[in-house]
Amino acid sequence: MQKRTPNGNNGSLMLVHASEPAANASNAKVPVSVVFDRKELALILSVYGRKVGQGEWRDYAMDFLRERAMFSIYARVSERPLFIIEKTPRLRNKQGQYTVTNQQGRILRRGHDIAQVLRVLDPHLAVVG
Repeated sequence: MQKRTPNGNNGSLMLVHASEPAANASNAKVPVSVVFDRKELALILSVYGRKVGQGEWRDYAMDFLRERAMFSIYARVSERPLFIIEKTPRLRNKQGQYTVTNQQGRILRRGHDIAQVLRVLDPHLAVVG
């Protein structure tokens, strides 16, 4: 008969690497951030680059949170963003995970395809599949 200890192992020694966190902390889940993938970011930056070239936009910021990723577009430094492009995977099966909102917080476009959603920012641009 083997003796069982309170932590569930059968009395044998357990090896732990010195740089690993404590055993109780390793069971805790690390919060995962939502990010834009390479294709999504390329589409966003292509629209952004055209508008910077036209002199309309000057700066941007990216925020990667637990439930959403945000790409904020600014006309000048240190003011509220003109537009915010958001990716919220939780809404993937509902209204669509991509939204573009304006400075007042009004949703300009929402959908499942980021290329179609970004057309609200550059309406003369044709989407090529």
